[in-house]
Amino acid sequence: MADTGAFPLPQTSPAPGEPPAPSPLARAERFVWLTARVLEQRLFAYVFRGGGAGPVESALDAYRNEDGGYGHALEPDLRGPVSQPLHTAHAVQVLDAVGRCGGQRVESICRYLTSVSTADGALPAVTAALRGYPAAPFVPVPDDPPGDLLATGPVVGLLYRNEVWHAWLFRAADFCWRAIESLETSHPYEVEAAVAFLDSVPDRPRAREAAARLGRLVREQRLAVLDPDALDAFPVSPGYAPGEHHFPHDFARAPHSLARAWFTDDEMARSLDFLAAEQTDDGGWPVRWRHWAPAPLLESRPRVTLDALRTLRAHGRPVG
Repeated sequence: MADTGAFPLPQTSPAPGEPPAPSPLARAERFVWLTARVLEQRLFAYVFRGGGAGPVESALDAYRNEDGGYGHALEPDLRGPVSQPLHTAHAVQVLDAVGRCGGQRVESICRYLTSVSTADGALPAVTAALRGYPAAPFVPVPDDPPGDLLATGPVVGLLYRNEVWHAWLFRAADFCWRAIESLETSHPYEVEAAVAFLDSVPDRPRAREAAARLGRLVREQRLAVLDPDALDAFPVSPGYAPGEHHFPHDFARAPHSLARAWFTDDEMARSLDFLAAEQTDDGGWPVRWRHWAPAPLLESRPRVTLDALRTLRAHGRPVG
């Protein structure tokens, strides 16, 4: 492999006679080059090393199907070639990350989303087309899947943020508003999806009101670990893996997020300290959800690592 100039950045001054300690970013870069798919390699290069958006799009095209959706284990916990809403939502996130969430490519994605939406305009997490292919045991494949805020909210939010106006968007947004404003109980991944919607939806007064209510629910139901030194005080949600806790930084991935107001400065600082300390000896960050097969775990860790670095950087933490 050609010399890419990777891993050059020391973060702290070494003691006399000691070699420089590599920065978190340099350690993570080595991990990405050792383990990641081409897509995450190119996305890392774009986000942290000044790489181009074109190579990211080219890598993403390998997962694209003729129906405009995405498959081929783009979302690692769903295997097989067929297009799925969760794969396609991941594709939209990648396109947003490189500033390419628009044009004919997204028009094609919206046609696919329309084709798989439920009667109320929402996306199911998966469709029955997945049956027969391997998938995580925590992703059931029903015959007639319902609309799901977890699948729909992030896509609608990203399309709004990129000023994509399509007929599918408006019915899906109505579903998200109804789902969020009627929540009495929830779980962390659903809350994250709601935040992704509320952070970008045009009606800002309504979004702030809904977010404030959601934040009260998060605190009352102890869905976020407010003290990483007291994990036992914060129960893991039903159906989650042991230790699959969520923290303030999982909800407020950037300071401008509406979820940032849910937490004090001290709570946010402890959360970010915990996130920074989670980097493992190999340079990556761990996957907290249930591990069910080797390949999904291996393919998920580079994405989790990228997310961790981007979150730390967004909150002003030095990464290298």
